[in-house]
Parts: sequence; C-alpha cells; structure tokens
Amino acid sequence: MSKTVLITGASRGIGAETARRFAREGYAVGVNYCSSQARAEELVRELEAMGVSAKAYGADVSDRAQVDRMVGDFLSDFGHMDVLVCNAGIARQELFTDVTEAQWRQMLGINLDGVFHCCQAALPDMIRRKSGRVITLSSMWGQVGASCEVAYSAAKAGVIGLTKALAKEVGPSGITVNCVAPGVIETEMNGLLDQETKDALAEETPLERMGTPADVAEAIWFLASQGGSFFTGQVLAPNGGFII
Repeated sequence: MSKTVLITGASRGIGAETARRFAREGYAVGVNYCSSQARAEELVRELEAMGVSAKAYGADVSDRAQVDRMVGDFLSDFGHMDVLVCNAGIARQELFTDVTEAQWRQMLGINLDGVFHCCQAALPDMIRRKSGRVITLSSMWGQVGASCEVAYSAAKAGVIGLTKALAKEVGPSGITVNCVAPGVIETEMNGLLDQETKDALAEETPLERMGTPADVAEAIWFLASQGGSFFTGQVLAPNGGFII
C-alpha cells in the first residue's frame, strides 16, 4: 500500500514542488487547490506520469465544510493519510493602519484558520492508526515580524504556536507536528517585487541568493521522512541565514 500525502495550496510554487518531491518517493498525492483548477489538474497528470496515484481536490481551506469534504474524499480515495502538509496561504503588504477588518479576517482565515481546519479534519484518522506526520508552513516573519506585514506576521506566528502546542497533544498518539518557516523564496507570491528589491533581499541573505521552492520542499520532505521521525514541535527555517 502506497504512503499518502495531502498538500494544501499545491497547484503552484512550494506546494507543487512539494508534490513532486513526495511523488519521487512513491507517495500517492492529493493536490489541493482553491481557484487554480487547471493548474492542479495539470500537476496531477505530471505526477501520474511519474508513476504514482494523484488527484486534485478543490477546497477553500478557510471554509470548514469544504475542508471536511476534501479530507473525506481523500480518505475515500486513498484509504488513509500518512502526511498532511498545510501549505495554503496568502500574503499582502500594507500599512497596519490601512488594514481593513475584512482583510484581517481573510489573512487569518486562510493562513491560520486553514491550518486549524485541516488538522482537525485529518487527525482522527491519524490518531486511530497511531501514526502520521503534520507539517505546517509559517514564515520567517512569523518568527520575527515584518513591517507592513502585520496581519501576515500575526497569522504565521499563530501557525508556529499551533504547531508547538499540537505536537505535545498528539505526540503520545505517534504523530509528529512540525513547522517549516521559509525565508525569501522565488515564487509567484513574491513575483510582484521588482528586480531591485529582489537583488536587495538576496544581498541581505548571507548565502547571497533567494531560496527556491525546491529548497523548501526538501525541508518538508525531511520532516516527513524517516530522518525526521524524532522531530516534533520544531520550526525548520530554510532562509539562507536571513534570520538566525
């Protein structure tokens, strides 16, 4: 029986690269998307060409009913869930005094509530089997905060707190819960940055480059692999030394 992974926000960027990384290890892959159905289905075809089972699941992770349906469909299709990767997220830059309540709710709804919803939906199967890996995605700004990204920083800090507390709660059930907190990564989320800004961020990074989705996918894979079996409640930070 193949091992299985459900990855939220997997139609592009870090999520898509993570899907490819797990597929290379023979995992059956659930590809969650919110609005990018065509890209998710294209990725599914790519993964199937690698010789693994894969399926796309549309769900807005901020909506509990949609998450429950997605997890239920995944378990019906694959029988069990070995790994949950909570990657779905949004980012936005604005002055704190300009953030509307709707924007605040949306940021926390996707970035933090989404992790809550997915973990609550997936854990009963893992607890029943006394086995599972949960990997959440935060950000270096969740660790230290960023000017003009207060809502994002708050949501991502919440993910770290959720991760650490949940690890203590489900550890006795044989489940690990860890967090990956990337630095500046070359993704569509950062695609709005001009080249001058990107160059400045690379220069500020001790390794003198921006990270790639593959850099983050390798960190996620490590926590899901046998090598990560004694890690729980930890924050792994592929950030090139940007923060230490």
